Amino acid sequence: MYIVAIGWLWVVLMMALTETSVTAGILTFLFYGLAPLALFLWLVGTPARRRRLADQTVDQQMGQSDRDDASRDQ
Repeated sequence: MYIVAIGWLWVVLMMALTETSVTAGILTFLFYGLAPLALFLWLVGTPARRRRLADQTVDQQMGQSDRDDASRDQ
């Protein structure tokens, strides 16, 4: 997935370099490159973030229940 992102940024960078002014080049890079790529990577990464959050909550629940069972005399 990251190789596609790097390729996309390369193509957009080449597009930005051919613009007639520096401002147009910067805006081309931002609006054709960084903004859509950031949105894409955020959307594609959402399932992984949800899994990581679910794993953390399960780990926290498991840790609490283990500590609750033991008392000082055991």
